[in-house]
Amino acid sequence: METEQLLKKVRDYIRQGVLPGVDVLHEDVDVAAVQIPKELAVVTRDSLMLLQKRHPVDWLQLDRLRAHSDRGKRAGYTEYIHYFSLPDEQILAPAIEQHPLTVLFSYLDGSGKHKVDDFVQHFTQRYTMIEKMLRVRPELQNSLSISRVLKKQEREPVCIIGIVMDKSESKNGNIMLTIEDKTGTIKALVSKAKPDLFQQARDIVFDEVIGIDGVCGNRIVFVNNIFWPDVPYSKELKKTEEDVHAVFLSDIHVGSMYFLHKEFGRFLKWISGQSGSDAQRAIAQKVKYIIIAGDIIDGVGIYPGQDKELIIQDIYQQYEECARLLQKIPPHINIIICAGNHDALRLSEPQPPLDKDFARAIYALPNVTVVSNPSLVTLHAHDPSGGVDVMLYHGYSFDYFVANVESIRSKGGYHRADLIMKFLLKRRHLAPTLNAALRIPDTQTDPLVISKIPDILVTGHIHYSLVGNYRNITLISGSCWQSTTEFQRKMGHTPEPGRAPVINLKTREVKILKFIDEEAA
Repeated sequence: METEQLLKKVRDYIRQGVLPGVDVLHEDVDVAAVQIPKELAVVTRDSLMLLQKRHPVDWLQLDRLRAHSDRGKRAGYTEYIHYFSLPDEQILAPAIEQHPLTVLFSYLDGSGKHKVDDFVQHFTQRYTMIEKMLRVRPELQNSLSISRVLKKQEREPVCIIGIVMDKSESKNGNIMLTIEDKTGTIKALVSKAKPDLFQQARDIVFDEVIGIDGVCGNRIVFVNNIFWPDVPYSKELKKTEEDVHAVFLSDIHVGSMYFLHKEFGRFLKWISGQSGSDAQRAIAQKVKYIIIAGDIIDGVGIYPGQDKELIIQDIYQQYEECARLLQKIPPHINIIICAGNHDALRLSEPQPPLDKDFARAIYALPNVTVVSNPSLVTLHAHDPSGGVDVMLYHGYSFDYFVANVESIRSKGGYHRADLIMKFLLKRRHLAPTLNAALRIPDTQTDPLVISKIPDILVTGHIHYSLVGNYRNITLISGSCWQSTTEFQRKMGHTPEPGRAPVINLKTREVKILKFIDEEAA
C-alpha cells in the first residue's frame, strides 16, 4: 500500500474514533507516526490490519513490542500479530488492551564520586523542598529564620522551620532538640509536663524537617506545638472508572534454596486463569497490572553464609530463572519492577533501575517496565479519572525506624508496615535519617522526598503482608515468596510468605490472596 493510501486509512480511523487520543500525523516512507500524549507510536501495515479488525489495542505497548522485534526479539510481537490475524470468531479477547502505564518518576543519575559538599547541598535541597510544604500550613506562614529568633526577647511567641540536628534528654527528663536552618542553630525544649506533645517528640528522628511554635527563652525555644509536612486531610480517594485490578508482589528471591517454587507456581496458575474458585478466576481476568517492589532474586554475598543457601549461585542465571517464571504471566498484563537490596546493583538509595547487563533476561520481556527504587507510576493513565498513582519503594530504611522509633517498635515492629509507612508519609520522606539507608547525595534534589502524594504506596523488604490506609492513601506491604532463612531466624524475623494483595482500582478495595499452606512457611 502506498504511503498516501496508508495515511488516508489512518485518518479515516481517527475520524471514526477507532484510533483514539491522536493529535498529529507525520508522513514517512512506509509508516504513519501517531502522536499520543507524551509518546510516539508507529502505525505500520501490521497496525493497519489491527485497525481493520477494530479490536481495542494499546498502541504504545504494541509499538514497544515492535521495537523489541526490530532488535531481534520477535517472539512477543509475532505472537500478537498472529493472534489478531485469526478469524474473528477465534479471538476470545483482545491480546493487548488499552491500559497504558505512565512512569512519572524513575531516577537514573547518581553515579560517580561524591564529596562532603555534595551532602551539604543535598540536605540544603531537602530542607528547601520540605520547608515549602510546611509553609503551606497556616500556623507556619509567619515562621522566622533562626538567626532572627535568636534576637527576639524572652517570652516572645515564635515559630521556626528547621532540620533536626540533634536530640537528647535533659537532666529533668525533658526532650532537647537542636534545630538548624540555613541561618543558624537553636535549642528547642519539649517538656514532659505536656504528655501528648512529649509523646509526639519521642518519635522525632535525626535529619527530619519539622515546624515548631513556642516562646523564646535565652537562646532556646520552649515548644508548644510540633508540625510535620504530612499529607493533607483533603487528599482525594482516586478511583478508575474502568473495573481493573492490580496485584502487588515483592521479595520473590529466585535463586534461594528457600524460594517457594510450588507456591509461586500456584500464583502463576491463578493469574493465568488456570486455578481458583469462580470468584478468584474472575479477579484474575480483571488484573491488568502486577507491581513488584524489589528483591526479585536472592543475589550473591548479601549476608554472611548466604552462598550455602543458594541453589543458583550465578547472578545472570538467577535473573534468567526469574524471567522464565515471569514469562508465564499473561502478556497483556503490565509488570512493573523496582530493585531491592538483594538485586545486583548499588545498595545506596535512590537505586537506579535493574542493571541492563545482569538483568538482561528481565528487560527482554516485552510486558515488563523497570523503574528505580523509589519511583512513581500512573496505572491506567488513559482512564477518564486520570489513573491511579503508585509509589514503589522497596523499604530498606524500615529496619532503622523499627529499631529507633518507639511507637513503631512497641506496636508490632516488622509486623506493622502500615505504621512505618504512615510515619514516613507524615514526614514526606522515605528515609529521613541519613543513617537509615546509604544515600546518594544528589545536589539538585532529594529523590526520596515525597513531593507528589501517591494514591497507593507499595513496599516490601520486611516479608510480611499488610494493608492499611492513611488519609486516602492505600498502604500495601507485598509479602514474600521465600520461607524463613537461617539468617532471618537469627535476626528474629518471622516472615509471612505466599500472599498477594490485589486492589480493585475502581473501588480501591483490597483483598489478600493466599497461595501457601501454613506449614510451608
